[in-house]
Amino acid sequence: MPRNKTLPETSADVRPEGGKPTLKTIARISGLAVPTVSRALNDAPDIGTETKKLIRKIANEIGYVPNRAGVRLRTGRTNVISLVMSTEHDTMSHTARLISSVAGGLRDTPFHLVVTPFFPDQDPLEPVRYIVETGSADAVIINQIRPQDPRIAYLMERGFPFATHGRSEWAERHAYYDFDNSAFGQLAVRKLASRGRKKLLLIAPPTAQSYAQHVIFGTRQAASECNVEIMLADPVTSDSYISEIVTYVSDTLAKYNDIDGIITASTSSAMAAVAGLEQRGAKVGKDIDVYTKEAMPFLNLFRADILTTAEQVGAAGEFLAKAAIQAIRSPTAKPMQHLEVPSER
Repeated sequence: MPRNKTLPETSADVRPEGGKPTLKTIARISGLAVPTVSRALNDAPDIGTETKKLIRKIANEIGYVPNRAGVRLRTGRTNVISLVMSTEHDTMSHTARLISSVAGGLRDTPFHLVVTPFFPDQDPLEPVRYIVETGSADAVIINQIRPQDPRIAYLMERGFPFATHGRSEWAERHAYYDFDNSAFGQLAVRKLASRGRKKLLLIAPPTAQSYAQHVIFGTRQAASECNVEIMLADPVTSDSYISEIVTYVSDTLAKYNDIDGIITASTSSAMAAVAGLEQRGAKVGKDIDVYTKEAMPFLNLFRADILTTAEQVGAAGEFLAKAAIQAIRSPTAKPMQHLEVPSER
């Protein structure tokens, strides 16, 4: 255990003259050996929790920052996890919540988060390949997963640690956190059917992505059970621009005046659907029901009668951070996996 020592009142009391605090500085204050300090800062499993807390507290107080080049030379690691994300517009800050929660999951670990963007007109494999080939991170977290995602195939082939927000067809072989979108689709249809709705418009995610196929499967399965008709929106998706969805919904309702329910897969598309139906003089919750999922309780402030279920993006990010760390440290262990099953609010 650490010796009884009083921590200095200011970092200036312990800074080496003309230099930065080092592992030796922390060792001198804590009374622990330098290797123990190093292992504590790297979250070694054989170091006790209280010792790790003490070492991190000292490190924070004296402004210790590890030398990244030195860490890489000693361990072969960067202590970086990269979250690879599209730059596509995200109206309701789903992306911001995911970034924040992944960062939270890495707190009090030696790992740091770097967000690596890619553009809509760019091959999504390009930034992943760059990270692997340059060794600029120890693991990656990716989203917008496709059933046979080439990024996942590449990462598995190279044996590079990763975790995904969503499932591929190879999900049993890799770490993931996913929202059960099939269950969401079933929940939405059953709820709308219980309210007497008979013809539902589904504004699904882009069909190339796995979760779109899950949503479509779930809604169609429940529609068959409930004797409800499903109409798939085309060409818009839940990722389309709001103005495009508003126009599409308004025009579609003018053409099919028997549509009495709308299911969407995002907050922004739900708001656009409401704007579109209101352009036709309809009232949400009375003439047409709207059912969607959301990452934060927001929509009922916009229109109280929108029907929603919650998606725990915060929990997803924290889980993915831990899953990525396990993939780095224990590459032969069973990958961490979690499927979040939604429930009606």
